[in-house]
Amino acid sequence: MQQLIVDLALPADRFLAWYKGQADRVLMRSRDGRSISLPAHHLRPFLTHEGVHGSFVLKFTDAGKLVCLERLG
Repeated sequence: MQQLIVDLALPADRFLAWYKGQADRVLMRSRDGRSISLPAHHLRPFLTHEGVHGSFVLKFTDAGKLVCLERLG
């Protein structure tokens, strides 16, 4: 299983675009420099009034299918 670590600082007003139907994916960069396009609904469990902030590990199959997303620390 492969994994990437990302550090997110996504303000709530930016995430609001997903709720309004204006966006369905979040573009981010992993610590090793790879670009990731993740469906926004995967971040919903981590959403607070301030948005989505923190470090996360994305684990995925060799085919690129997301297995899990977990907050670090």
